[in-house]
Amino acid sequence: MGAVAIAVAITAGLAALAGAFGVAIVVRSTLQGITRQPEIRGPLQTVMFIGVPLVEALPIFAIVIAFLLLGNM
Repeated sequence: MGAVAIAVAITAGLAALAGAFGVAIVVRSTLQGITRQPEIRGPLQTVMFIGVPLVEALPIFAIVIAFLLLGNM
């Protein structure tokens, strides 16, 4: 029972950390592209606004799985 709680806490923490790093990488790459070619700012922002939710989907799934594990305690 205690091991499952620790596993859930670790999973939730790592999922949040992975989501933050993923979004940071996407935004950093978009900003680098905008600084290199300012004329394509609009298309790059569109791709970023599509990419950020896709990057966030995996941590959300991990959190859901962690809560499902917590419910099975």
